[in-house]
Amino acid sequence: MTRLIPLLLLAVLLAGCAEKSEPAGAGSGDTEPFTVMLDYFPNADHAGIYAAQAAGEYEKAGLDVKIQPPPDPSAPLKLLQAGRADLAISYEPEVLLARDAGADVVAVGALVQKPLTSLMSLGDRAITRPEQLRGMRVGTAGIPYQSAYLRTILEQAGVDPGSVRETNVGFNLTPALLAKKVDATLGSFWNYEGVDLQRRKRNPRILRMEDLGVPTYNELVFVARRESLDQDGASRVRRFLHATGRGHEQLKREPRTGVDALLEADNGLDRGLQTAVVQATLPVFFPKGDKPFGYQDPREWEAYERWMRDSGLLKQPPADRAPLTNEFLPGQGLDPGVSGLD
Repeated sequence: MTRLIPLLLLAVLLAGCAEKSEPAGAGSGDTEPFTVMLDYFPNADHAGIYAAQAAGEYEKAGLDVKIQPPPDPSAPLKLLQAGRADLAISYEPEVLLARDAGADVVAVGALVQKPLTSLMSLGDRAITRPEQLRGMRVGTAGIPYQSAYLRTILEQAGVDPGSVRETNVGFNLTPALLAKKVDATLGSFWNYEGVDLQRRKRNPRILRMEDLGVPTYNELVFVARRESLDQDGASRVRRFLHATGRGHEQLKREPRTGVDALLEADNGLDRGLQTAVVQATLPVFFPKGDKPFGYQDPREWEAYERWMRDSGLLKQPPADRAPLTNEFLPGQGLDPGVSGLD
């Protein structure tokens, strides 16, 4: 049986023992520089981060936070590994792929708790059940794990994958769907492209990955270089995550704070769309129950990593150290030797 995250590690991660107190700011009025590399251009997925910055939460935490969009969507983890950022926002599958390729990175918190990737179709051509995909053309962005999602969905539905034509449309998923070049797309986000199509009265039908047989996962996570999490680095990461959690609470109370800050960062954004997307995304910014903002469920990561291995996406033996830690979240404070950060 494939070894992923040791059961002892899971138990300790879930227990959240040895609580640490909330981190304070610098105290002297000075702030430390801290760069966060986004996964994409500024958008509603990042509204809580911008809300935290606008509310002065990072400054109160003793941090001078620079929010940096990447030059292209493939760059964040590369720039993180090159030391160009203190944290990068990336995707759970990308973190596991990077680790499989030898990168010593670790997810330190979840920005979006659930998959945003969806199977999307339109109007009178809508796909309401995966069984209807037989004989259809499905557009993807050409990302290997999207192809694996499609295979899993078809197999779960009892559909021969050979009967479905996957078409690489790059990042032109919505244009390909609107132009009827494909019958459905797999790769668009239900909270962004889905909301946009609803606002444009195109009647999208949206099926979410976790409802179609793909193991659930954190769509967006904060990622650090393991080597950077020394005493000073750990303090900065902890203060950033706590302040970001407060920013998301502010966003929940008053979404306009995040939208205003987003528009200040990029005045080319549409206020109506960003407001609608924030409202749609708010539920998946926060974990269920009494877990703190940013919480990552180790058992869900284990199941998703197993699925990636079973799908042939990961080639190397599992690493000894876990791909995630909740150590830096409010009230979680785990022993670094157990959480895999030693």
